[in-house]
Amino acid sequence: MRASHWTDAVTYAARAGRGDLPEMEHLELTPQSTPLATADPVRPLAGVEEEYLVVDPRTRQVTPHARRVVERAAGELGDRVCTEITRFQVEAKTPPCAGPDELARELRQMRAAVAAAARAEGLAVVASGTPVLGPAVPPPITDDPRYDLGIDNYRALHDEQAICAGHVHVHVPDRERAVLVCNHLRPWLPALIALTSNSPFWAGRDTGYAGWRVLSWSKWPVAGPPPYLESLGHFEELVAALTESGALVDPATIFWDARPSSRLPTVEVRVSDVPASAAESVLLALVVRALVTVSLRRVEAGDPGPRPPGELLRVAYWRAARDGLDGHGVNPYDGRTSPAARIVDELIEHIRPALEDSGDLETVLREWRWVRAAGSGAARQRAALAANGSYEDVVDDLVARFSV
Repeated sequence: MRASHWTDAVTYAARAGRGDLPEMEHLELTPQSTPLATADPVRPLAGVEEEYLVVDPRTRQVTPHARRVVERAAGELGDRVCTEITRFQVEAKTPPCAGPDELARELRQMRAAVAAAARAEGLAVVASGTPVLGPAVPPPITDDPRYDLGIDNYRALHDEQAICAGHVHVHVPDRERAVLVCNHLRPWLPALIALTSNSPFWAGRDTGYAGWRVLSWSKWPVAGPPPYLESLGHFEELVAALTESGALVDPATIFWDARPSSRLPTVEVRVSDVPASAAESVLLALVVRALVTVSLRRVEAGDPGPRPPGELLRVAYWRAARDGLDGHGVNPYDGRTSPAARIVDELIEHIRPALEDSGDLETVLREWRWVRAAGSGAARQRAALAANGSYEDVVDDLVARFSV
């Protein structure tokens, strides 16, 4: 998501709110130098970045032909589609969106364009946090000087980098508030892991986890839940120290699961597996936007944010990744367990005021009821395997769900 896209979209939204311009859906995003407008306190702009795996439709294994898909999809999506760190992966991005209908339309069009490009190349794409089949370790790394620096620095950590997440950006007024908002997000990140768990398998093996990607990713030196941050100055001092230590290649390699973006006027929440379907991505984006909105209101009221013990927050991450929606989660304040679905209910109740104000409550409740009844992405992957005992059937099911 280019910074100019956000600058133009935010400025445009402010003018549209004054009646100066037609509806935002007609926006053409072009670079400008106009200063950013104040974030909409009710319906801030939100954008989604997703990573997908390219598979061979005959063998159903991951295949290192992402560049072919990207080059063809760029004819429709332009710079909103690109390669990722491994040659198995495609990354695609929506423009900043204001409402659920706009977001759903952009996600479906984006996914449809990537899927069509893959088919034209004799390939397919799936949205899964981990590769279901194929020789995924070590993955072929995309040729790029920045990735070369990363390999020099992080070495064998790249061996399990064929993992795919869903990232949600939400516009906030400034970086100071973005940092403080992240303090309020921390205790709810395990609930998002459970809600979006979609990575039970790794290269033909059931890991026993609903969200194995979370565990694979946790090995990195600057990953997982963000630390509690006192201020923007505290954040910048910590980034400087991490850079000096050699833990960072550049500021973009702060891989905390909630962070102020290094290049956009947003909070980026990146804790989730990539959802199997576009509808689930809409649910994730609306939940994250409401969570950021509620958190921003608390920041502006002077609330410094909760401080759950780091040890318990880490355990809550682990349990959410292990059980997904089907088991129990951990309260990051006292370590007590309760059904994971109930924790998601508590999250939705926490953000209900923002969902009501934005008009998104009905959409969120409808999609959450569907996920609760149908099961998480991980549960549906396991159901596809159980139906015929074939991992190939799991991949076929993921292909079928991709643009829904």
